[in-house]
Amino acid sequence: MAFQLGAEMLDACVLGILVRGDAYGYSLTQEMTRTVNISESTLYPVLRRLQKDGSLTTYDKPVSGRIRRYYAITDLGREKYGGYRREWIRFRASVDNLLGGTENEE
Repeated sequence: MAFQLGAEMLDACVLGILVRGDAYGYSLTQEMTRTVNISESTLYPVLRRLQKDGSLTTYDKPVSGRIRRYYAITDLGREKYGGYRREWIRFRASVDNLLGGTENEE
């Protein structure tokens, strides 16, 4: 069974990756797909939305004769990430309570 990720959860996941360091689009997609099924066509609108709201900034960097666009989290993005993180902890505890289990049970 797969659970759908809404826009806010995708935003939170992207910010969670970028809080650890700057990354370019393809590397973000690879990092995300290690955990969730997401395509580049889904990720880039998330990046544009986060950039538009001031959570991310971009810069270009030449790599092997090509230009890569890197994404970096802003102070506003860090603040937003902190809020998502706090809300996730509360939400996860509530769902764990409803499901009546712990991580060690299967």
